[in-house]
Amino acid sequence: MEIEKVVVGPLATNCYIVSEKNEAIVIDPGGEPEKIFSVLPTTNLTHIILTHAHPDHLGALSALKNEFPKAKFLIHKGELPILKSLHLKVKPDGFLNESKLETGNKQSLLLRNWNLEILHTPGHSPGGICFKVGDFLFTGDTLFAEGVGRTDYPFSSQKDLIKSLKKLGKLPKDLKIYPGHGQSSTLHQALGRLSGLLPGF
Repeated sequence: MEIEKVVVGPLATNCYIVSEKNEAIVIDPGGEPEKIFSVLPTTNLTHIILTHAHPDHLGALSALKNEFPKAKFLIHKGELPILKSLHLKVKPDGFLNESKLETGNKQSLLLRNWNLEILHTPGHSPGGICFKVGDFLFTGDTLFAEGVGRTDYPFSSQKDLIKSLKKLGKLPKDLKIYPGHGQSSTLHQALGRLSGLLPGF
């Protein structure tokens, strides 16, 4: 399994391409689709996963779906109010919720040989998710190397974010985190930097 980061858009969003052999998933295609396509010239894109539905994380979504119409667009149901407000033409193909893919048949979320452990982590947004693949944790805007996502947006909640961070604190501390913005870190280091920064944590 290979993980490649492409920094895209005016807010420098981290888009991740997780691939093996000729298949890949894209996480948070925030913009500049040509940059993303340059990493996927001969790859079969099977899934597009959003950690949440803020515009800086989905700016290239439509372009990816046009180029790879069979790729399934997945997100948590809690993000539907935000998606609705954006008036997107692209609709989710399925919904993610705590380690399972909710489509018509409730299948497990197994992509290739990767078992994606989905964690619902509201706070920055109501349907924000993190997900664990092996020793890696994609944290979106829930947790950065040196901070957390803002909670002064519509649908955000600092109380929920603190609960979500405490949930992440129960995971193995040596996990490498891949956040939605900025540099990678370990879970232990990132959570440790929040001491005194976030009241109630």
